Amino acid sequence: MEISPPFGYKEIVPLLKTHKVRLLNAGEVPPFARDLNAIPISYSEFARVALNYPIVFTSGDKGETYAPVAVLGMAGGENLFVSKDSWAERTYVPAYARRFPFCMARVTLDKVEQQDRLICVEKEFAGDKGEPMFDDKGQPTQKWKDIEKLLSEYETDLERSREMCGILADYALLEPFNMQATLGKQAPMQLTGMYRVDEKKIEHLNSSQLKNLVKKGVLGRIYAHLVSLENFAALLDRKSKAMA
Repeated sequence: MEISPPFGYKEIVPLLKTHKVRLLNAGEVPPFARDLNAIPISYSEFARVALNYPIVFTSGDKGETYAPVAVLGMAGGENLFVSKDSWAERTYVPAYARRFPFCMARVTLDKVEQQDRLICVEKEFAGDKGEPMFDDKGQPTQKWKDIEKLLSEYETDLERSREMCGILADYALLEPFNMQATLGKQAPMQLTGMYRVDEKKIEHLNSSQLKNLVKKGVLGRIYAHLVSLENFAALLDRKSKAMA
């Protein structure tokens, strides 16, 4: 059996009822996110994420598929929302970070990827230290019930994200774009590999396509994404303050 860890995780193991887990404190930044300049987000998060971060789309296969992310920094390895190992105050923490050290992992058995996901935990956070997720009778604690609900809802939400991105790709609404800025006497900063919705192309969709965008809840998320791009100005302001 092969278990594929999600992006950012080092080594994961199936969660056992005997495990005690070192949970993150409120607002604590997972190790992988401390030097991350973009983090995956899901379908239901667009409205909350758009309040604090620029939302863009990325592709790891040259435009075959896309995924939405929140931009955290203006350079590789830069998270401008980290302050003393905690997320900046009054900013939304994406579910991808909140679920850590747990995840729902893909499992390959006899070279065949299984349909069901397996609940796993980052290995170095599990063992005989930390908080038990199950009591002495093997029953889940309330804390674990809440975490399991988050994991399950997030996994479902990711499927809706993939469907949304598939629609955007099928309707050819995404276009590549870059961001470039100069602060003071510093060398120009440039972010590449990003995609955004070309609003003008929405005008040329037929009635059936427009109806589908509305029905699937995609149209509202398109405009949350477009409005969120104004947050690049706030991101530059954070960069300027960090440099100072």
